[in-house]
Amino acid sequence: MEIKAGSRLACPECSVELVVVRPPSTAVVLTCGGAELVEAGADRPGGGHADASGEGTLVGKRYADEDTGLEVLCAKPGPGELAADGRAVPIKGAKPLPSSD
Repeated sequence: MEIKAGSRLACPECSVELVVVRPPSTAVVLTCGGAELVEAGADRPGGGHADASGEGTLVGKRYADEDTGLEVLCAKPGPGELAADGRAVPIKGAKPLPSSD
């Protein structure tokens, strides 16, 4: 599946839904809890993840993969952890504000 800016992606196994803010520079397989993400409008069986450890995916947070440049925004939370090509995708940190000396 081609990932483009503005695309809505969803996990077929849980409630996670994402919006692509910045597409990856190379082809990447984006997964949630080990299940490959699909387009949000696709049929989703929703069986749940076999291993739902960790904090899951949090609503309103941006997740960024530095290796590919991929950045997504979580629109609906869920128990699955995001990964790009098997690497965990961490929450994007806030930009530091300039000092006001």
